[in-house]
Amino acid sequence: MVSREYKRDSSLREKFQLLRSITNSNAESETSIIVDASKYIKKLKQKVEKINNETTSEQYLCHHTEPMVTVETLEKGFMIKVMSGKNEAGLLVCVLEAFDDLGLEVVEARVSCMDSFSLHAIGSPN
Repeated sequence: MVSREYKRDSSLREKFQLLRSITNSNAESETSIIVDASKYIKKLKQKVEKINNETTSEQYLCHHTEPMVTVETLEKGFMIKVMSGKNEAGLLVCVLEAFDDLGLEVVEARVSCMDSFSLHAIGSPN
């Protein structure tokens, strides 16, 4: 017959192993697993906040027609975001031609042209 204490300890070990696997932790001690889980939760909260901020920006754009453009410099290039509340015909082509005219090469881009226009591009000088 298995004691209640053994069952409880076994159940607790299983829960720590599950928590360890969810957070991709390599920790062995229970304290370290909890610390790693805390860090993991903090990162998830930051991701949620970032998504909420992006959603707020996109909602703002739905009510305004002027495109919103942000540019960030990267170690070897730039990242540009262009968002507009409405998707006008030829807008993507116009933006890409502007990059070309400025001598910039788009290395990677993510575009959405459904109801609104959104372009996230990473590029470098040509």
